[in-house]
Amino acid sequence: MTLTIKRVVGTVVAATALLVPASALAASGPVAAPTIPGVSALPGPLVDPGKPAATMLTLKTTPDIAVAGTQTTISGAGLPADKDVTLTWSTANVDWMLDARPDSVDYLGRKTTKFPVLLAKAHTDATGAFSIKLAAPHDWGGLHDIYAVVDGMQVAKGGFLIARHATMTPKKGPIGTPITITYSGLGSSLYEGSVALNYDNKFAGQLTANWSRGVAVAHIRASGPVGKHVIYLDDSVTFGYMNIPQSPNPWAVSKKFIFTVTKDAGRPASRIDWPMNVTPTMSPTTTLNAVKSTAGTTTASASLSVTSGQILTKVDVSGSGLTPNAPVILQWATVVGNRVNCTGTCWAFSAIPLGTATAAADGTLKTKLTVPDGLGGWHAVQLVQGGTTMAQVPFFVKRSFASAQPISDLTLHAGQHFTIHLKGLGWTQLDNTIAVDYDNAYMGYGCGFNSQGDTVLDMVASGAPGTHLIDMYPLLYTQQPSYANTPYGMIPMLSYASDLPGLALGYQLPAMRLAITVVK
Repeated sequence: MTLTIKRVVGTVVAATALLVPASALAASGPVAAPTIPGVSALPGPLVDPGKPAATMLTLKTTPDIAVAGTQTTISGAGLPADKDVTLTWSTANVDWMLDARPDSVDYLGRKTTKFPVLLAKAHTDATGAFSIKLAAPHDWGGLHDIYAVVDGMQVAKGGFLIARHATMTPKKGPIGTPITITYSGLGSSLYEGSVALNYDNKFAGQLTANWSRGVAVAHIRASGPVGKHVIYLDDSVTFGYMNIPQSPNPWAVSKKFIFTVTKDAGRPASRIDWPMNVTPTMSPTTTLNAVKSTAGTTTASASLSVTSGQILTKVDVSGSGLTPNAPVILQWATVVGNRVNCTGTCWAFSAIPLGTATAAADGTLKTKLTVPDGLGGWHAVQLVQGGTTMAQVPFFVKRSFASAQPISDLTLHAGQHFTIHLKGLGWTQLDNTIAVDYDNAYMGYGCGFNSQGDTVLDMVASGAPGTHLIDMYPLLYTQQPSYANTPYGMIPMLSYASDLPGLALGYQLPAMRLAITVVK
């Protein structure tokens, strides 16, 4: 697919031009969710909630605790006779919060917006009673208020608790078997909205469902010796909340699965598991370098044969509306700097030359470029004539292994050091870091900002002889700059495929999977 963007041109910003990472150059706040396949719609249309009556009766819901989709009966008595009844259902939307600016993207947490929707319509009989059967909505887990509204007044109240449910597939297989865990019934509030996944009592990462209305999906791999292994999911904000029955949300119960490792069939091949390919809801504005031009505006435009790829990708460039028969400088808009001990100005735009060409007599251009070996994430290819940026096009640099064998040593003794070499890590709080699990146990993270996307992880082999897995997941960086309400920071995001804020900006952040063999 070819992406074409026309821009208001600006003069070339030199590599020394400074940008303030914490500046408020763009509005920050909730990010519109992209369309995630399979996500349930709202249980009904928005509705006027009505005003509380002086006396509130009680609705009866049978059953009042069950998984989504369960048939239930809602009934009331003693209401105004022979009246239409509107049954409302309390629900919410949960949004990721970002501050997206031309020079970076900061992670600000999450936001819950509560509101009522129409659940059903009913009519009271001569005694003021009604009864209606329906399926419990596919919605967030936890408690939902149900109000009976008559003539604009809330005359009765009941509730329904959507219970949690989890599945795992498959249940057995050799080391490295991909495992899918689907957990439904997560709530919209912070303390109900996520679960921690533990593998053999070791923390592997977090599942969230902000954009999937309470249904979280994780993809991990089977690890450990032949035999049974316990996968345990605890309600959490980051790590597991281990005494949930004594908590204010006692319904947020844990789930347990047993996976049986059948054999060690040797090292599985390295792989990169990409997230869902969804349509972004925000423009990829980072490093587009759009500033006002002293020369006014231009009708020049540019397009690329591909708009994403790994470092060193070969790309065809087309341009039009350029100054005829004049040189064109191709350059790569990126940044240089870091966040460590960051105060004031911490990084700056940098323009990397990609080559030169000459516009044809009709102002068109056909040429090629090679994506630089540098930072991952969103960049811009700029066409410059006479010191003016005539047109620019965004390009997303994907993460990749540095080579066909990114591990320095595939066969090691316990205690032996080795390295993993990655490319294409970025600089925003969405993509500058990567979380590392060893046999489904979280070890820590690596950062690629200061090293221009080049990331060499220092590791130590451990465990019994046999195959051991290294799984690397996206991570939300919250160390610097720091914000007051940024849950899920600095841990593996196991539900990366469908519920990461970067999806709204076109960030394709994958899980990267490797393996080693430990010998005696």
